[in-house]
Amino acid sequence: MKDAGRETLGLWLGVLGVAMFAVTLPMTRLATGTAAAPQLSPWFVTLGRAALAGLLSVAFLLATRSPLPRRRHLLPLAMAVLGNAIGYPLLLAFALRMVTASHAAVVTALLPLATAAIAAWVMHQRAPVGFWLCAAAGSALVVAFSLLRAAQHGGGFGLEWADLLLVGAVFAASLGYVYGAKITPELGAERVICWVCVLALPLSLPAALALWPSTPVAPAAWGGFVYVGLFSMWIGFFAWYRGLALGGALRVSQTQLLQPFLSILAAVPLLGERLDAVTLGFAAAVVATVVLGKNLARPPHPPATRNT
Repeated sequence: MKDAGRETLGLWLGVLGVAMFAVTLPMTRLATGTAAAPQLSPWFVTLGRAALAGLLSVAFLLATRSPLPRRRHLLPLAMAVLGNAIGYPLLLAFALRMVTASHAAVVTALLPLATAAIAAWVMHQRAPVGFWLCAAAGSALVVAFSLLRAAQHGGGFGLEWADLLLVGAVFAASLGYVYGAKITPELGAERVICWVCVLALPLSLPAALALWPSTPVAPAAWGGFVYVGLFSMWIGFFAWYRGLALGGALRVSQTQLLQPFLSILAAVPLLGERLDAVTLGFAAAVVATVVLGKNLARPPHPPATRNT
């Protein structure tokens, strides 16, 4: 596949992964409930979703006769376990007990810049100034929209304990994304997330069984739990890691700018929120920054050679 075709495929796989991840916020809130009306424990949601994905991963790896990862893969896999299997979902679940999904979207909108910065450090990728300007502009649009949504719901935005948890979740997710992408070319996207989940099993499975709820839980909460275990923790990463590997972490990370808007779209049927013209307008502006940034980040084509 030509470089341009790989980049385009990587971009769309990134969008697909982000679309699956976007529903994580409302589904996690459904699973954990609120401080006033708690449902599943954040610890159980985190470790249970990792255990569910881990069992599915064992079946996948056995069915495909996947070889064991090599020693050089263990550190990146361990970083992905800490970031994607434990750190991000745990911090997010605790935060969503205290704040709304709209409030959480304000802070998690920083994921694109955090992922790009960590990618530049870990994977030694570089991009022109125009790319960073587009990333900053898109992030500013996301933050402005999220603040507007929070103000419309009367919550405002003030730094509190939940915000610190969300900042930690952003860092954890970014670190896991980049380290997972680093070994995707060798292991394959599917095997990366599967090995991440399998390596977490010795902790996640017994802990999830020990934390199994002893009181009645609403069906909606169980539905949220199954979603985050199946799609947020497993299937979504199939697309996401492959997109990062094909399109480059710096470029594909910009698709994360769409995530707050896709979360809002998902909240319409899940939480009964209304979709308004402001949402569509901001979404269109963010898409424009993603497209422009992708074009700016693409390396120039080498000059054609002539036969003499």
